[in-house]
Amino acid sequence: MSSGALYDLAADTLIALGERTLAVAESLTGGLISATLTEVPGASRSFRGAVVAYATDVKVSVLAVDEMLIRSGGAVQAAVALQMARGACQHLQAQFGLAVTGVAGPDSQDGQLPGTVFVAVVLCAPDGEVLDLAEESLNIDLSAVAPSAQREYIREQTVECGLNLLKVLASPRMLE
Repeated sequence: MSSGALYDLAADTLIALGERTLAVAESLTGGLISATLTEVPGASRSFRGAVVAYATDVKVSVLAVDEMLIRSGGAVQAAVALQMARGACQHLQAQFGLAVTGVAGPDSQDGQLPGTVFVAVVLCAPDGEVLDLAEESLNIDLSAVAPSAQREYIREQTVECGLNLLKVLASPRMLE
């Protein structure tokens, strides 16, 4: 996805949020989600801030991810992304939390190959209770990507997935 397309996706996502608030917890993207959102004028209406929890101990100490969960299965798993999203909501006092954890490479981590990514978006009550959620697991195909471009590709695909999940969860739903 081009940077222009990511900008448009970020703008659409912020429109879907309206006046509701968002906090982001990023690992492998290293702030790219936050940077993409804040390129859009008016992002401050919704975007409260972010925690770039690149190191595993930061996930535990700042975002309240269960240390035993990480010890038992590593930092690259769906349950960690979910806890990061909830921790971002609580820590930054936001209604929505978006979190990503995964492996950008070039090396594997916790037995996971580059391109393995977990994304979680939560809608939280003021007390931190998760009211709604959306999750996605990615195994990004790198076969057509030059080795020198793989990290960037993984990070951009992760941003796209996260913003799409958030946009869907934040969008008004049709009554069935």
